[in-house]
Amino acid sequence: MIKKYFSFQKLNGISLYIWLVLCILPFYFVFHTSSTVKIIIGIVLTVLFFIFYRIAFLSKGWVVYLWSFILMTISITTTSLYSYVYFAFLLAYFIGNIKERPAFFILYFVHLISTSISINYSILVQDDLFFKQLPFVVIAWISVILLPFSIHNRKERDQLEEKLQDANERISELVKLEERQRIARDLHDTLGQKLSLIGLKSDLARKLIPKDLDLAKSELKDVQQTARIALNELRKIVSSMRGIKVKDELQRIEQILAAAGIDYKVDIGKEFGKISLLSENILSMCLKEGVNNVVKHSGATACHISITQEKDEVTLLIHDNGFFKSGESKGHGLAGIRERLEFVNGSAEINLDEGTSLIIRVPNDLKKGEDH
Repeated sequence: MIKKYFSFQKLNGISLYIWLVLCILPFYFVFHTSSTVKIIIGIVLTVLFFIFYRIAFLSKGWVVYLWSFILMTISITTTSLYSYVYFAFLLAYFIGNIKERPAFFILYFVHLISTSISINYSILVQDDLFFKQLPFVVIAWISVILLPFSIHNRKERDQLEEKLQDANERISELVKLEERQRIARDLHDTLGQKLSLIGLKSDLARKLIPKDLDLAKSELKDVQQTARIALNELRKIVSSMRGIKVKDELQRIEQILAAAGIDYKVDIGKEFGKISLLSENILSMCLKEGVNNVVKHSGATACHISITQEKDEVTLLIHDNGFFKSGESKGHGLAGIRERLEFVNGSAEINLDEGTSLIIRVPNDLKKGEDH
């Protein structure tokens, strides 16, 4: 129980030593009076204040208003009867921890007005004990003005930081999910077809062995070749899971275009390079998909690839002199490109003027600490 109580105070920004002083100090002012009745009333009010203060922190809804007004009444009474104004300091902490804005502002202004009135009343009655501690009273009154806003803003900032952390974790999970879907898609597109082909040719070879041994050997040779190609593609998929650099991907693309007999030209702006790993990885995958479309579907004889980086975005252009129907874009990997670009708020568009142009734009999120 004691551990729970002190942890509660820690959460509200008041150290243990300040709490001990604020718990003991009221009794000094109470016993400073000569009236026995006033001493008893002061002790009861002090004890009730700390009990109600604890209950108020656990309250929700309209009950917060009730306990706040009770605490303010006790604070005004102790200020007027015993010249003890420091309950207002604790109330300032309490009000600063109220999350709802309407309740915060209402209680803030009520507390500020009531505290100001009680302080001015003590000044008017010319209480000697009150005047002896006047500098500390001024400090307490300034705390009533500034402290609630300081705590309230800190609470809101902490909540925003928690939401930001949750959002970053969610984005991280979505990126992992998208990467799993990409791997599943690549495995299906590259290995699925070849494994099916291996199965068909193996069955065919088994049937041909008693009839035509030479033809069966030819089919088995095709099975061996297809298996090697599938293994090589599997290694490429595994290597792509480690992250893809644009320059590394360009080297592979140049080999693919050269093997396909397509003339190519690659232009990379000197300013390109200051981009986050996630954006570069997605840009590399989109580049790979775009060039695969050129090789497989466009019938092009020439391809031009350019990458430019400006202040706001990175632009990837893949232009070829071939054509394909825009309605077939889903089968050509463009749906996968758009899915990947969603994670970095990128965009992709097709231009069929004088060939086919795939234009990919990615926001230019520079690495921290680097200037463009």
